[in-house]
Amino acid sequence: MTYYIQISTTNWSKDRLLFEDTMNTLEKLCDVQNGYILNEPVSKFGWTFIDMILKGDLHMSMEQEFTEQVNKSKGSKPEEKFVNFLVKYLENNSCKIKLKLLQAN
Repeated sequence: MTYYIQISTTNWSKDRLLFEDTMNTLEKLCDVQNGYILNEPVSKFGWTFIDMILKGDLHMSMEQEFTEQVNKSKGSKPEEKFVNFLVKYLENNSCKIKLKLLQAN
């Protein structure tokens, strides 16, 4: 399943490095390359918004690698649980961004 996720932050220049480092670590743990795509940032009202495409191979590998943590995450739907897991994982790695699921295919 491919997820379309919106990233929002008030400090993309700082958060980008932490985000990319964390995502690169996840890719290594899951043995996946190029598992996500970031679109160009758009700034409004002091916030920066970036649309991310999380490819199916990285998503599925993360679900398998972190099954227990994903299942314990908040949410009533599997995609909500997964996005909440990803938010917590990023927070645990000092990346303070917000994620919003736009679409799951």
